[in-house]
Amino acid sequence: MSRYDNIRTTTKDNKRIYVRVKYPEIKPTTSDLYIICNSTDRYDKLAQSYYGDSSLWWIIAIANGASPQDTIFPPLGVYVRIPQNYVEIQANFNNLNKN
Repeated sequence: MSRYDNIRTTTKDNKRIYVRVKYPEIKPTTSDLYIICNSTDRYDKLAQSYYGDSSLWWIIAIANGASPQDTIFPPLGVYVRIPQNYVEIQANFNNLNKN
């Protein structure tokens, strides 16, 4: 399921566009994992490894201060936080973006 499935859309110049997408604040918890990234890491690969779903890459990106539009590559050699409450974060995202 795409995170955009429940996002409102509008039409402009005969093109479907998404209404502003809202992302939840992802506060640190005691269950979060921290890893040091290397040159082969990407947010989508990390999401696949830790969540079993590469489409949840945006959770790790936002938790580490990146915008979902920035890049799928985490900074090299720094600790990256992997939130473990991703189901709750995804539910918060869906609630923020209800039609």
